[in-house]
Amino acid sequence: MDSPLHTQLCDKLGIEYPVVAFTHCKDVAVAVINAGGFAVLGEALHTPDQIAADIKWIRERIGGKPFGIDLVLPSSVPEEKTVDELLAMIPQEQRDFEQQIKRKYNVPDPKVAPDIHHWGGLDQKRALDQLEVVFDERVPVFASGLGSPAFLLKRAHELGMQVWGLVGKPRQAKRQIEAGTDVIIAQGYDAAGHTGNIGTFSIVPQVVDAARGTGVPVIAAGGVTTGRHLAAALALGADGVWTGSLWLTSRESDVNMPLKERLLEAETEDTMYSNCISGYTMRTTRCPWHDEWMSDAAPAVLKPPLQMILSSNYIQGSLDYQRKDLMTEAAGQGIHYVKEMKPARQILSDIVEEALDVFDRFSA
Repeated sequence: MDSPLHTQLCDKLGIEYPVVAFTHCKDVAVAVINAGGFAVLGEALHTPDQIAADIKWIRERIGGKPFGIDLVLPSSVPEEKTVDELLAMIPQEQRDFEQQIKRKYNVPDPKVAPDIHHWGGLDQKRALDQLEVVFDERVPVFASGLGSPAFLLKRAHELGMQVWGLVGKPRQAKRQIEAGTDVIIAQGYDAAGHTGNIGTFSIVPQVVDAARGTGVPVIAAGGVTTGRHLAAALALGADGVWTGSLWLTSRESDVNMPLKERLLEAETEDTMYSNCISGYTMRTTRCPWHDEWMSDAAPAVLKPPLQMILSSNYIQGSLDYQRKDLMTEAAGQGIHYVKEMKPARQILSDIVEEALDVFDRFSA
């Protein structure tokens, strides 16, 4: 008898388990792929040369198995601006407030201050330059973490690539399915990072309904950290799960140790849904930066990408000097279940085992 975990997504990718690891760490990606899952490497913060090097590194270690690359494709940012031009667009009131926060909490300056602004969301040219590498390398799966990938579908399909779209609203899913997107990731409010305001249990079945009869697999995202979550996602009609927070504290993860400790200690209520990091609504762990921007004294949060540039020095300074009291990281509401540092292979195995136990319990 087929395993209850064997889904359409497994067939589409040639994988054993319908678990997708979204990670910024290539070691984690390789470990999950080689253990029977799938991985998508977030590369929006890297230069085109770094992306090309990471793709080569992964390919050398996974023996021809498929993998994915995630970038952001924001349409609401300038077409092309230098970092200096973007910095000059930040109003004095917000600059002063940032400096006030840095003084109040003794936030150190980053060690590599001029070299921290590579995010693909800063302008459209940066995003497209990053995307060009993904095309050049014919990466098996391209995932758009922010923005619609409709404009690139024809070219990607001609190159034999799959395109995945991450959505926070059912109407976005319908548009992307009609455009020809290969897989839809239905991401709920519980999720880490940039996310919408509809809960996972509400958005997933609606997107499944929108995809019914089209042959387009749906992946459930948002708060997924256990085998019970995997079983629940399949019960809602999804073909797999998209997991992120789960891998941050894995043994392979390159997240620095004080931040791993902070994540292991975090509870659901320690995550904040706010636009004060990037200008887009985003779920991250709470830190002094959030507290100050929630105060009555705070000026207006800047539109993307200016808020991301404004927050970068604070975030990078906290990491460079291992200031655990200042740190923040994208983390979902399922962080409650991330309680120990385990190898990625074991994390995947534990999820699969728990999900199978759930199905066994029902069939009994």
